[in-house]
Amino acid sequence: MTSVQLVRSDQLAPAPYAYAATAPTNSRLIHLAGACPLRHDGSTAAVGDIAGQARICLENMEIALDSAGACLTDVLSTRVLVATNSRADLVAAWDVVAAHFGEHDVPSTLVGVAVLGYPDQLVEVESVAVVAGDQ
Repeated sequence: MTSVQLVRSDQLAPAPYAYAATAPTNSRLIHLAGACPLRHDGSTAAVGDIAGQARICLENMEIALDSAGACLTDVLSTRVLVATNSRADLVAAWDVVAAHFGEHDVPSTLVGVAVLGYPDQLVEVESVAVVAGDQ
């Protein structure tokens, strides 16, 4: 288990996430591909449902983390992509991500984009994690 250190600053505006995260020396970084809302058969899940797609993305991200020998609390940062021009849609995705991570409120960026790669895809979650170097 690593000890990701979440960094906050009272010199910056309050945010629902840490502003930075550090990894201990001799750690191994894990760069995950963007987690997509795809079922095992490759079809897009929760079509038209931003919150539902965010949940599926996070479930798929946890599977990828586990396959790499990591877990949710090993995540250093995320980037949440939402195919929208609506702030309400961004917030809908963010609310799911924030609830999923809970107290491990890693540095995150929330971005509205024009389109994502799969048919009917509205959400994608990129992440970087860290584990002890000997794993």
